[in-house]
Amino acid sequence: MKILCVIPSRIGSTRLPRKPLLPIQGKPMIQWTYENAAQCCILSDVIVATDSQEIVDCITSIGGKAILTHPELATGSERVAAVAQHFPEMDVVINLQGDEPFIKPSMIETLVAPYLAGETPAMTTLAYPLDMNLKYHDPGAVKVILDQTGHAIYFSRSPLPYFRVPHVAAPTYHHIGLYAFRWDFLMHYQSLAPTPLELSESLEQLRAIEHGHRIRVCLTNERTLEINTKEEYEQAQAFQYAI
Repeated sequence: MKILCVIPSRIGSTRLPRKPLLPIQGKPMIQWTYENAAQCCILSDVIVATDSQEIVDCITSIGGKAILTHPELATGSERVAAVAQHFPEMDVVINLQGDEPFIKPSMIETLVAPYLAGETPAMTTLAYPLDMNLKYHDPGAVKVILDQTGHAIYFSRSPLPYFRVPHVAAPTYHHIGLYAFRWDFLMHYQSLAPTPLELSESLEQLRAIEHGHRIRVCLTNERTLEINTKEEYEQAQAFQYAI
């Protein structure tokens, strides 16, 4: 099976200017993400998709691959699709966000496990059990609830679900923004119009659900530190990373 990992990385960031190039423990954030993904032996190729020549230069200077994409592409998935369309021989395409510097190869393997087992879901993503005490009310923590077959019912920044009956256990998971697509579905997905829930929550994966497609959620106990805020960037300087 041929699996392409594309890392979308945009130089503009409102909360953390020039985020991909910010140093974490001595090297740029995007370099961390690329090098950790490249350690995953099941990947056929790893490519950074970016609107910045500086990011291209950063990746090529370490012997990596990077492609310039149109700066007006609206989402990471569109940037991934813009690169993946040139690789129709791929079976699966992974969208690994550039602000996941501490991604582990084992997490990527979990993400694509259904495909490696011979299944053909349209797309998969990762989640781990939500810390209900710390993250249930945190809009920065995206929650996902599942149906009985392991597919996403809904993703939200709001507390999910609402416990009208407090003693009833209803598993809630903390979503990790890592996706895998069948190549053909990714080409279809990029043509779908943005949807109301997607725009209201600012969660592009809701586009697939609103258009009637299913997302398989692969569960893990591994955690990473996604960098979206100044506080998370400061935490990254002391983050203990181990493969």
